[in-house]
Amino acid sequence: MRIHFLVAFLLLCSLPAFGQTGAQNPAEIPPVQQAQRPAKTSAGVPPGWKQVPVPPLRQFKPQEPKRIELPNGLIIFLQEDHELPLIDGTIRLRGGSRDEPAAKVGLITIYGETWRTGGTKTRSGDQLDDFLESRAARVETSGSIDSTFLAWSSLKDQFDQVFPVVMDLLQNPEFREDKIALAKRQIDSVISRRNDDMDEIAARESAKLAYGTDNPYARVPEYATIAAVTREDLLAWHQKTVVPANMMIGITGDFDSTSMEQKLRQAFGSIPKGERMPATQTTFKQPTPGVYFIEKDDVNQSDISMVDLGTDRHNPDYYAIVAMNEILGGGFSSRLFATIRTKEGLAYSVGGGVGTAFDHPGMLRIGMATKS
Repeated sequence: MRIHFLVAFLLLCSLPAFGQTGAQNPAEIPPVQQAQRPAKTSAGVPPGWKQVPVPPLRQFKPQEPKRIELPNGLIIFLQEDHELPLIDGTIRLRGGSRDEPAAKVGLITIYGETWRTGGTKTRSGDQLDDFLESRAARVETSGSIDSTFLAWSSLKDQFDQVFPVVMDLLQNPEFREDKIALAKRQIDSVISRRNDDMDEIAARESAKLAYGTDNPYARVPEYATIAAVTREDLLAWHQKTVVPANMMIGITGDFDSTSMEQKLRQAFGSIPKGERMPATQTTFKQPTPGVYFIEKDDVNQSDISMVDLGTDRHNPDYYAIVAMNEILGGGFSSRLFATIRTKEGLAYSVGGGVGTAFDHPGMLRIGMATKS
């Protein structure tokens, strides 16, 4: 109910008065007739946008991927695309930084980096670099808030040489200590510089105000939490999450689906199912109303943000919210930008809207940067 009221309120606040703009009542605007050529000015253009003829949209019928579910729970999607002699694949695994222990925030960042750079039991990450570069291929790993990923790309005729690297990383990761130490130094360097940028401070602290400092969607790594992550933690996470019941594979490119399905069944069919990652249980509380200040006296601008909890994509008003966000604060033509920056000249940047995350409340944020 609160989201419904907020959406309506934001739309009402952003609508210009009809009397000020001279806009017609929608009921009084005649529909555009496709067969009728609109009147044109002496310059040869229609007098207004409502008179521009709109041709019918072409039908869009995207090809549906082939969906395969193996007995061990692995989900596979195959999409043939023969335009280029390339094959791209992505493996997505449930579980991300929202599931890491509060005392080890940053674990998934280190995991996503060193899964690939740490190599396998038979080849180091540097050796994998040389092997893949000589074949114009890539294999990368990463982590996000709710998932971890292993993605690869190769020429069609190199697939049978590159795919075994993917399987080796899935089954035999090494997480070498030197690569873990390097990843930690890189993250520590980022932490040391994170208060240099005003926008980064505003975004980080806004999330803490909206979600709460202890909420996994607002936590940030610290020197202590990074130092607490060990190689054993990375191996334990890998063993827990890299199982067919927790895995989804998507492959697109220049291949035959029947042949590719056979290869994947042979590669993954005998792997034990494992246990699915349990759904994340997070409590969300309403933010505490107030005005909060963060002093940064080495800049001549100020960042101003209004924040609140948003909604998720199961909300029946999701598509209306998406449209509202674009109209209100989605870009150079949005009402906030057109009024506050273009017309009034009061801010360098302005925008925002109601956040809609997939399975948890997004963050409502409307922000601007203006001269102090």
